Parts: sequence; C-alpha cells; structure tokens
Amino acid sequence: MDSTDRTIGNPASWLGRRLFSGSAYLSATAAEIGGSDASGPVAHEDIATLTINDLRAALRAGWEDLMASRADALVLCLLYPILGMALVFTAMTQSLMPLLFPLMSGFVLIGPLAALGLYEMSRQREAGRPINWTSAFDVMAAPAFGAILVLGLYLAAIMVVWLLAARLIFESTMGPELPASLWMFLGNVATTPEGWTMAIVGIAIGAAFAVLVLATAVISFPLLLDRNIGVPNAIVTSLRVFFKNPGVILAWGGIVAGLLVLGTIPALVGLAVTLPILGHASWHLYRRAIPR
Repeated sequence: MDSTDRTIGNPASWLGRRLFSGSAYLSATAAEIGGSDASGPVAHEDIATLTINDLRAALRAGWEDLMASRADALVLCLLYPILGMALVFTAMTQSLMPLLFPLMSGFVLIGPLAALGLYEMSRQREAGRPINWTSAFDVMAAPAFGAILVLGLYLAAIMVVWLLAARLIFESTMGPELPASLWMFLGNVATTPEGWTMAIVGIAIGAAFAVLVLATAVISFPLLLDRNIGVPNAIVTSLRVFFKNPGVILAWGGIVAGLLVLGTIPALVGLAVTLPILGHASWHLYRRAIPR
C-alpha cells in the first residue's frame, strides 16, 4: 500500500471516524446546553416574592457598581451608542426606513445578552475581586458559556421574527410603496389613519415580544452565569420568577424600556450610561429573586 492509500484509508472507515467525531461534538454541545448541575430548575419555594423596593434596591446597587468601575463600564458600553447610530444610518436607506423604530426598540429584546459582560463585572465585585473592563470578557470562561450562547441565539431569533413582523405590519397598513424620505414617513405615521393603525398594531405586537423576552430571559442569563443548570432549567426558572412576581417584573420591564428611551437622547449617547446601570442592576435583581 502506498502513502496515498495509507493517508486516505478506506472510505467507510473515514466516514465512520467523521461520524464518531461529529456525534461526540454534538453530545458535548447537548451536555453543555443541558448543564452539569442536575438539580433542575430553581424550586418555587426558593424564589423570593419581590416588591417595588427590590427594584429600587437593585437600581441603587447597579449605580454603585457603575460608580465603582465607571470608566471601565462606560468605555465598554460606548459600543452600544456606536452600534445604535450605525443602525440608524443603515435604516435611513429607503428600503429599511419603515424598520427604523423596530430596529431601535430591538435594544429591549437583546438587552439581556448585551449586558452579559456587566453581569460578570457585578458578580466579580460581589465576590470581592478587583474589576476592570477586561473583567467583562471573563464570561467566556464560564462553565455555561455554550448554553449562554444558545440562549443568545434564541434572543437573536426573536429579534429577526420581530423585524419580519414589523415589515409585514408596514406593508399591510402603509405599504407596499416605500416612503420617499424619513420626514414623509414620519408625517404619514402621525397624520394618516394608516399610520395610526401601523403604530398601534406595531406597539401592541412589539410589547408582546418584549414580555416574552422579559419572562424568559430576565433571570436566565445571570442564572446561567452563576449556576451551570442548562438552558431549559434557566428558562423555566425565569418563567417561575415572572409568574410569581408578574407585576414587579412587568414594572422592571417598564423601567428598562423607559431608561433605554432616555438613553437615546441625545444621539444615543445616553445609552453609554443607562445600559451599564441596567446591566448591573439586572444582576442584583437576580440575586434578590433567587437568594443563595
């Protein structure tokens, strides 16, 4: 047998090795998604009953975390205004103009993922460790990082579905012709029955997407960072927290949305301040919802 035969080998054996390595990779991925902690989702009795005072305390603790690492957190979060402005300029093209508001409101949908590094900074500060902006990247060393990425793909999928829904709403009300300019589009939204219909329906459906993300992700991301219990258990736990404290969690969603709106003024620069506060505060809300 020559060297070529020895290198290539039998096609069946080559295919078998590839299938074995592929199945091993899939098994490792599935195990990571499922988590190494076999305790399952957090039990109902281990979930705290939250009040508005808990939201105030979480925001206050988030502010303290920001003040403890303000330069690092602000530098880290400068990316978000830059990304937001890039989205605005992209949406100014005629074909994407109707998606300007859905793109901007999408910050609410991907917020739990965007704040992941801030959760890690708060976690390390809570543990008494010194932190800087590089601490945010320590999240990649988390045992549940693969599961966190899967949960991030879930949020990305919701974002895509929301944008498709927003486009369909526009085409069903004001379309299919695209507006000639941004000012014409805004004028039609504000002064025509079709524009009012699009705004009302869009806000209602967007709110439904936001509640879905709030219920499934408000606790699951920091929980996975803290405990490697797997994606299904993290989502179930987040839903349990939501259904045990629906009013408080919805109020938290309103606070998040309000601060993100304020953060867009002026020219999205405020996001560099509001996002780190919300990110740090979300970690402390998780700690209050699921005490150790």
